[in-house]
Amino acid sequence: MDWINKKEEFTVIDVRKLETNFLPGLLIKAENTNLGNGLCVIQSFEPKPLYGALAKLGFENYTEKKSDNEYYVYFCKTKDGNNKKTDMPFKPTAILNFKIIDDDLAENAMNFWDMTWNKENPAIALETKLLLSLSNALGARRFRQATRELIKAYSLGVETAVFDELLSLCAWNQGYGFFASEVGTSVLFQVYKFIKKQEDNQKSRKEIIKEIMVKFGEEHPGVGTVTRL
Repeated sequence: MDWINKKEEFTVIDVRKLETNFLPGLLIKAENTNLGNGLCVIQSFEPKPLYGALAKLGFENYTEKKSDNEYYVYFCKTKDGNNKKTDMPFKPTAILNFKIIDDDLAENAMNFWDMTWNKENPAIALETKLLLSLSNALGARRFRQATRELIKAYSLGVETAVFDELLSLCAWNQGYGFFASEVGTSVLFQVYKFIKKQEDNQKSRKEIIKEIMVKFGEEHPGVGTVTRL
């Protein structure tokens, strides 16, 4: 990586004190970065989700650990990448909440996420992991998490017929009363109905995902995971 020799010239973005989701703004900066140029992100823990997100945009990365709670991650744009709009929606933004409590706690959460969701050559396909996580979240009444998993699974091509059967199993395992009073009134079910309605209107999956992220994205109070004052 010859570009490392000029890493000190990269635009520096220090996100250590930020308590909001900085990823959208960072991706915009990355998209507008010319080939051969780069960014330096400073974080209090190793921001592993950024590696894959920026790799899709054509970036290579190099990480320096300055201290236990100070990481400098250099990203250089070495080739033209895919447009970020084709990427799976939602990142593990809840880790920012752990950082408010303690940097080491955030790093532990990040490492656990990396082990479970970012594993190289996983035995369980990502779509299956998302459906399992969705089912577990439903059973535990974590509808925010379940909604995010459903949207991510749909963005990866999971058919609505799969969600039909999964929700039927929820009614079977959790009971009709639980489904009627809790699931049927949840934001999860709103998104599910929205997808089916838009498919009935012959909209493409790409169009539907775009509309979902406007109506049920990180800014939605029942979906977003970043603490807001």
